[in-house]
Amino acid sequence: MTDTVLIDVQELSRYFGNHCAVNNVSFTVNKGEVVGFLGPNGAGKTTTMKMLTGNLAPSTGSVTIAGHDLLDDPRAAKSAIGYLPEQPPLYRELTVNEYLDFCAALNRIPRDQRLAAREAAKEKCGLTKVADRLIANLSKGYQQRVGIAQAIIHMPPVVILDEPTVGLDPIQIREIRLLIRELGKEHSVILSTHILPEVQATCDRVQIINEGQLVLHDSIDGLEHHLQSASLTVAFNKEAPLSELEGIKGIKKVEPQREGRLRLFYEPDQNPVDEIVRRSAENGWGLCELRPGRVSLEEIFLQLTTEDKADDEEAA
Repeated sequence: MTDTVLIDVQELSRYFGNHCAVNNVSFTVNKGEVVGFLGPNGAGKTTTMKMLTGNLAPSTGSVTIAGHDLLDDPRAAKSAIGYLPEQPPLYRELTVNEYLDFCAALNRIPRDQRLAAREAAKEKCGLTKVADRLIANLSKGYQQRVGIAQAIIHMPPVVILDEPTVGLDPIQIREIRLLIRELGKEHSVILSTHILPEVQATCDRVQIINEGQLVLHDSIDGLEHHLQSASLTVAFNKEAPLSELEGIKGIKKVEPQREGRLRLFYEPDQNPVDEIVRRSAENGWGLCELRPGRVSLEEIFLQLTTEDKADDEEAA
């Protein structure tokens, strides 16, 4: 494993009785990356996160954190992880300073370095102004910040965040997203979430797990580029007959959009651009817009996680 690879997961599987919750999953995360980890309910996402953080032993496979095997050297591997579960592990009767002092001690930071570690975590998470307030009296957004501060107080190379923006208002969500991007400059971050726009706003790469298997692992840009090639958005000055557009070789579907635009879905190996331009010129449609269609991450997610189910239903 190179110095830049901080998370190395190889052929990871987990069985519960005869049920395979995670099936032969492999991936790596490099230093300075924020990776979004997505999956529908029951897909194996939570089980994978538990194995990554050492809370659940895998049936087969290996997890290496910052060069330390999680099974062979669990203490060193776990010390390299900062973890924020979906419900932050806060002591609400403590002040922010008291709680972070406690977390510094739990993470075995030397006594003479705890004050500096606490102040650095507060500064990164924007908690300096509320340092002496009781956690119980803070807003949900600030409580999430405290949860992230406890995860990074020992400056771990790997940070794992589970649903960090659930229950926050739009302003708080924006602030937490900016914080995650900042963390990604110094740490490897895995962001587990059900909120698809969050992945697009904060992550460098995305991986989607479904029925225990990784069905996608790609960069955000690579993902969009790959799927843009299968659709076009067009607009004409004059109305073009939908039936004629649908008759063009390779086009699978024509879908009306707002402001008179049309979205054309086509077979990836049969790009219809030349034929659209030719017919527009011949028929006087007045082609005024032609661009690759943008596919949202939500559409990609639904496509990848429902394809197999739809195929199974057809086979039945």
